[in-house]
Amino acid sequence: MLHQFIERAVQQAVAKVLPDADMSSVLVRPCPDPKFGDYQTNALMSLAKERKLNPCQLAADVLTQLNVSEWCEKVEIAGAGFLNFRLKVSALEQTLAAVARGGHLFFEKAAEPRTIVIDFSSPNVAKPMHVGHIRSTVLGDCLARTLRLLGHRVVTDNHIGDWGTQFGKLLLGWKGQLDRAALAADPIGEMERLYKSTNAACETDADLLERARQELVKLQNGDAENLVIWREMIELSQHQFDTLYGRLGVEFDFTLGESFYNPRLKQVVAELRERGIARESEGAICVFSDGSLPPKEDPFLKQQDGQWTPNPCLIQKSDGAANYATTDLATLAYRFETWQPAEIVYVTDGRQQLHFRQLFAIFRRWHPDAKVKLSHVWFGSILGENNTPFKTRSGETVKLAELLDEAESRALAIVSEKNPNLSETERREIARVIGLGAIKYADLSPNRQSDYVFSWDKMLSFAGNTAPYLQYAYARIRSIFRKAGAGMSPAAEIRLIATEEITLAKKLLHFGLVLEAVTEDYRPNYLCNYLYELAGVFTGFYEACPVLKAADAERASRLALCDLTSRVLQQGLALLGIETVEQM
Repeated sequence: MLHQFIERAVQQAVAKVLPDADMSSVLVRPCPDPKFGDYQTNALMSLAKERKLNPCQLAADVLTQLNVSEWCEKVEIAGAGFLNFRLKVSALEQTLAAVARGGHLFFEKAAEPRTIVIDFSSPNVAKPMHVGHIRSTVLGDCLARTLRLLGHRVVTDNHIGDWGTQFGKLLLGWKGQLDRAALAADPIGEMERLYKSTNAACETDADLLERARQELVKLQNGDAENLVIWREMIELSQHQFDTLYGRLGVEFDFTLGESFYNPRLKQVVAELRERGIARESEGAICVFSDGSLPPKEDPFLKQQDGQWTPNPCLIQKSDGAANYATTDLATLAYRFETWQPAEIVYVTDGRQQLHFRQLFAIFRRWHPDAKVKLSHVWFGSILGENNTPFKTRSGETVKLAELLDEAESRALAIVSEKNPNLSETERREIARVIGLGAIKYADLSPNRQSDYVFSWDKMLSFAGNTAPYLQYAYARIRSIFRKAGAGMSPAAEIRLIATEEITLAKKLLHFGLVLEAVTEDYRPNYLCNYLYELAGVFTGFYEACPVLKAADAERASRLALCDLTSRVLQQGLALLGIETVEQM
């Protein structure tokens, strides 16, 4: 794309003037203010500062080696050493025509594809998936889709909770209270009932609690009866997961639960002890600070009464049992060994920040030569309209299946009111696409680190920065082609004359840059904002530039602009995991 051609030309020019310069810092990006140009680079200022050079003089020297006349008007030096670039209309026209003929949709595949493992969703066996799972699921899915589109090898792994203390209580409840008819009708509901009932009883009955602990020990020691029950719990739970993921259009390459790593746990603890990374403390095995980091950056220290005190990571309890940290270390090592990724990404809520800071720090000490980037992509909470955690009226956590049902039901009422002439089958399909899209978009459009307020009215609105607005924008463009009929097709040659045509063309050009920003910062809201702005720019173009009533060549060129806009909207929404329909 054009900005990449300009960027490479600038890098080549800088290399002639400063052969030792780090070219990864020489970037060309859109101008924040269009009055200064379309693109700019500010890299020369930092390069000059490092070398105690005059930045404006360095910019002038680079300019003598720079040839971008094929794409740009005269390049301007501005401020303290900015280079500003204005695109030629002819370059815009040629680029759009190439895309219209079947080139990449304003993005390039990565020159050096990376292998990236993404851990997301992670529901628990024998428990219903709830509203809290939506954020991790749709965020991880969006990142996987975008990275794959850009040519990277992505491994998605759903690390399900299929091991741990809750299974002792579940097994005890299963053996004493199981209702087989209820299990057949609603497996998750019945398993949830068994757990709640047994857990409540254990709180007041020490003997029952001990029996539950014994059931867990039997499971951990491979008791045949308990293993059969446990496997049935997993199978029933997986059916629930598959149903919900199917509705959401989410797929995983692997679903390796916590139990998969059990055989590796003792070895992890032994290795960390042998290397002096972990040591015994009050009967447990812990990792403490090694003093290599400043206290403020050290996850193994905390401030207490004005002093830095130990904040160790427990990797084996005093009774010899492993915990989440042990399992996560084994998981991290397995992923590194098995897939040799350039990066491993964990998508979880913000409450786990300390856990992952400690996990990554331990891994670095354990595998000091491992060249892998470790990223914790964390997110805030979903709030109810009273700014408290989103719950049902009875105070229960909102179940994901019920949330999706309600989204489709509310969308059906809106679709039926707006378009009563469609058949019920058509209305239900449109409602499914709108309802599920609305929930995903409401989750992905805010800054992921912010809490957001869940509002049905806002997310299902056809006005503002919402999925229905963008889905409608796409459908409205496709309706232009239905009105145009078979005799009118987009041009292979594009002519940009009106200001609104040029503005739309330039906005389309930014798609690839936005996708790169999404993957660099793990922020799908960049893509949401871009699509919303693109739809607005298209509206300005459509209102100012007649399409179907224009003269032949002009009409064909404008149809091409319409087609390219609809393709970018559809592809952008698809990366968010959101479907489109041809009419609404």
